[in-house]
Amino acid sequence: MTTTAVRSADTAPTVRTTPRWWADAVGLATGLSLVVVTALWVGNRGVQDLLDGGPAAMSSVGRLTGLLAADLLLVQVLLMARVPLVERAFGQDRLARWHRWTGFTSFHLMLAHIVLITLGYAGTAHTGALGELWDMIVTYPGMLLATAGTGLLVMVVVTSVRQARRRLRYESWHLLHLYAYLGVGLALPHQVWTGTDFVGSPLARAYWWTLYATAAATVVVYRLGLPAWRTWRHRLVVSHVVAEGPGLTSVYLTGRHLDRLPVRAGQFFQWRFLDGAGWSRAHPYSLSASPRTDLLRITVKDLGDGSARAAGLRPGTRALVEGPYGTLTGEHYTGGPVVLLACGIGVTPLLSLLGELPYRAGEATVVYRARTEADVAFRAELDWFARHRGVRVEYLFGARAQRPSWLPDRLAAGFSDIAVLRSIAPDVDRAHVYICGPTDWADAARAAAAGTGVPTQRLHTEQFAW
Repeated sequence: MTTTAVRSADTAPTVRTTPRWWADAVGLATGLSLVVVTALWVGNRGVQDLLDGGPAAMSSVGRLTGLLAADLLLVQVLLMARVPLVERAFGQDRLARWHRWTGFTSFHLMLAHIVLITLGYAGTAHTGALGELWDMIVTYPGMLLATAGTGLLVMVVVTSVRQARRRLRYESWHLLHLYAYLGVGLALPHQVWTGTDFVGSPLARAYWWTLYATAAATVVVYRLGLPAWRTWRHRLVVSHVVAEGPGLTSVYLTGRHLDRLPVRAGQFFQWRFLDGAGWSRAHPYSLSASPRTDLLRITVKDLGDGSARAAGLRPGTRALVEGPYGTLTGEHYTGGPVVLLACGIGVTPLLSLLGELPYRAGEATVVYRARTEADVAFRAELDWFARHRGVRVEYLFGARAQRPSWLPDRLAAGFSDIAVLRSIAPDVDRAHVYICGPTDWADAARAAAAGTGVPTQRLHTEQFAW
């Protein structure tokens, strides 16, 4: 049993809570941005042109789809800019889903914009559509840049389709995805130089310049500036490395002013270790022990995506960090029963939560799903929590079920997901439930917990699927 598995309150970093109203404010601001864009289109004869019919109507609808696409494109950038308040209000997994939905919606609106504007202009000029498209590209200011940006955005969207992502390594997908920033930067200037709804209205110009500047500043500050500041301030270095089992390695890190690092148990960082080639690729690793003011611990499973390098890290190796991120924390824990459902390496953030949550003896239940007994990680630490803090630990071993289920096949074949969860944790409907594991498994576990009557506000999950 290592000393990092538990800590007292006086050794915990100080972390601020997130106001609950912040999530509503973000959602309201996003909705208002779309209303403003539509209002600006209406104020610039959008409805009148639409009612005129013919090419004017096509151009008018094309303008509106282009404006909405541009707005959503910038909202998409803001969603994944990793603004701390936004990230803590929603969590990275929810933001990633919204980012994906917003991106595909913006992309389809952009395609509609290109088609409708081309047809509208061609109808007005009485020329062919392809000839009009070529003329716009080579003669209109900013259109060559917009064409290049559109090509980059098409590449990003195509590689974001689920079937394509499964064929790409995480590092390759992440590198390609960064081209979205360049695509946005190239696609939007034509609106500034030639867009009817931009050139003809001082109010529209003020709105769009404000939105552009906000998106750019947010990315610079929170994707570049804040990580650089925290890396410099805390100077995290590898203290030592411990092999926890086949393909499983714990990395212990020390640094400066860790009492001022705003991290909670259950959160994760994006890590880059300066140990040679490949250092530029970040990987999300959760804390596997409650954070202390003198030591942090992460645990890495060798998944073949560069994570195997963790086993070879040497003491003194510096780490670059982004974060902390994630909402799988005890921020909203109100006391009472706790049920933690883990599958595989998903046990690591839940293990850190065991050391931080102020549950009483007998109130916490850990359900650990693994293929075999040999695959269980941190058994000694779980036994320590059982002896010293009254945690009940249940292990579920076996192969994956033939149906969508959080249970192993031997149980899923004869019992319902909800019934087994109730039998293991009879007070689950009164508990705060924390879930971490592979996406399909976590979805099934969440559905089972909800089926027992656990309210949404007491269901806490974090998923790292990309």
